[in-house]
Amino acid sequence: ELRRDALLTAADLVRTVNGIARAHAPHGRGTVGWVDVHPNSRNVIPGRVTLTVDLRAADDATLAAMDAALRAACADAATQADMRIDVEQVVYFPPQPFDAALVEQVRAGANALGLSSMNVISGAGHDAVYLARVAPTAMIFV
Repeated sequence: ELRRDALLTAADLVRTVNGIARAHAPHGRGTVGWVDVHPNSRNVIPGRVTLTVDLRAADDATLAAMDAALRAACADAATQADMRIDVEQVVYFPPQPFDAALVEQVRAGANALGLSSMNVISGAGHDAVYLARVAPTAMIFV
């Protein structure tokens, strides 16, 4: 087989990212949010694909395991497809827990009002993540 379709390999990796996140449930998250196919023509086999992968987890150990799994999957995919896959870490944001005492105060306030509450680990880059590095912080999702 002479056909080397970079998009097919990328599609397999998109599914793999989802599998890595699911394997690290309940707090592992994996998203392929951007894909650029070259030459992006309907009648030309894609020779190059660039994509972004966003991995998130509640702790560094899980995040490191997810990263290792992704890198291993890329190496395997490159071997199977007989093509080069480059992995470049663009940015790293460490998981940031919120202040346990403040979270408990929010929960107690909800309970006092007769409202339910639940812990939610948000992987989104809220401003509160940066605030939590310098001051006790909690978030309320309604």
